[in-house]
Amino acid sequence: MDAVPGLPTLEQDAALSPIINHPLKRQVLVCTSKSCTANGSEAVLEAFKAGLIEEQLLFFKGNREGEVQCIQCGSVGFCAIGPAVLVYPDGIWYAHVTPADVPEIIESHLKGGVPVERLVRKRFP
Repeated sequence: MDAVPGLPTLEQDAALSPIINHPLKRQVLVCTSKSCTANGSEAVLEAFKAGLIEEQLLFFKGNREGEVQCIQCGSVGFCAIGPAVLVYPDGIWYAHVTPADVPEIIESHLKGGVPVERLVRKRFP
């Protein structure tokens, strides 16, 4: 890719943002829009972060070797059946997720590659 005048190069951006060159395996997106938050999504987000840190899987400033990024996102259209959680690139959308479900999702899906079927409501190819 050719450099664009006035725009930082990929190398310059990678020095500032190490995630650019990191081989992440998955991203976990937890909806924190109004309805999901009313249904407890903030606690789900915190449970994911804590569980992923415990398993040394979370990519963050304190663990640049982690292979999973966990972030909050806006509505994905599942708010009425939230908390909603998306796992990318697997294309799995979970609904009705509680903090008690998080260890199972981490163990079965994020570590083992097997989605937790009772919570799956949509799949993308």
